[in-house]
Amino acid sequence: MALALPQAARSLSAQRGVTLIGLLFWAIIIACVALVGLKVLPTMNEYFTIQRTVNKIAKEGGGTVPEIRNAFERQKDIEYSISSIAGKDLEITKENERVVIKFGYDKEIELIEPVYLVIKYRGRSQ
Repeated sequence: MALALPQAARSLSAQRGVTLIGLLFWAIIIACVALVGLKVLPTMNEYFTIQRTVNKIAKEGGGTVPEIRNAFERQKDIEYSISSIAGKDLEITKENERVVIKFGYDKEIELIEPVYLVIKYRGRSQ
């Protein structure tokens, strides 16, 4: 003879859902991803600003290496988001009668005190 469970006991055993531990686990994962994203996005914005500036200066062509470096410094003064690189860090060459400007720098981002993220940004004019 099978024992019949009361209706309340049967419905509790059939319930499904997210446990508190599961909810905390996903909250921690989402918080970590958000932390990294919020710290990395400004450096990506700076990289794209440098890339845009280098492309603009290369399209204008013009002059000697010091003039190109000075043009970058002037643009850097206008764009307040550029702080990781200076005009002296640019590698300026000519390829097929076109000015090519290359740059590269490393950005170190502190996530939590002993943990850092290092991103190596590299680029060149188009």
